[in-house]
Amino acid sequence: MSRDVISDEAWAAIGPLFPKVKSTGRPPVDRRTVVEATAWRFRTGAPWRDMPERFGNWNTIYKNFNRWAEQGVWARLLEQVQSLAQQAGDLDWVASIDSTIVRVHQHGATLPRATGGSVELQEVGKEPSDHAIGRSRGGLTTKNHLVCDGKGRALAFILTPGQAGDTSMLIATLSEIRVQGARGRPRSRPDRVLADKGYPSKANRAWLRERGIAATIPERDDQIAHRRKRRGRPIDFGQDQRARYRVRNVVERCFNKLKQWRGIAMRSDKTARNYHAGVCLAATLQWL
Repeated sequence: MSRDVISDEAWAAIGPLFPKVKSTGRPPVDRRTVVEATAWRFRTGAPWRDMPERFGNWNTIYKNFNRWAEQGVWARLLEQVQSLAQQAGDLDWVASIDSTIVRVHQHGATLPRATGGSVELQEVGKEPSDHAIGRSRGGLTTKNHLVCDGKGRALAFILTPGQAGDTSMLIATLSEIRVQGARGRPRSRPDRVLADKGYPSKANRAWLRERGIAATIPERDDQIAHRRKRRGRPIDFGQDQRARYRVRNVVERCFNKLKQWRGIAMRSDKTARNYHAGVCLAATLQWL
């Protein structure tokens, strides 16, 4: 079986979420073929025009992918598999958060964009004015802020320009968590959040404390020195916290799995909306 083929079990879980194709006009393209072709494109990182003939016309595949990205269909796939895991009791609510930089290929940097000091958050189905492309030490980059469960599977993520800081994005990233169970409201609060020294601001700790979310976030050296001068109460980071912090690397492993797809490791999509859709598909198949 080719790696771009969607298994019957996976298609049974996500297939019903795709819009039904109208029966009038030309013969419709098979929805499963569109998904498999999209998976091939992001796995290989190849241009849409270089798609193998077995998938049919590349432009038809792209138009369906782009339309579903505008409608938020790809994001709903990720929500669906998370909900199935929650109902089966397979979701680990000890969450880890971090970010990763993605270089922007020259094919994805040809649109005019507004690059200001503020960061415009990318919303599902909508396109930010800066296309989530900014300048950092690595050149033109996009940053993926992601929170995963204790088994290294993506719960939520936000795309920003590469110069966006990690500390300021913790609240926005965690606020994107929405996992629907069998009944009731979607769950949005993990039991605990693990993060590195890029996130230990007072605002982040206060926000987590107000929502009853336990935090395992070490202090930076400058924060420790400042607190000693002010005689503040030290942050509890004893042996128990250190033991919990050792499993924070599940988010690094999540990034590693996602970036095995070359179209995710380097962004060649012009719009943040379409790149977001590709990450949703990769994360969905990772859950399945």
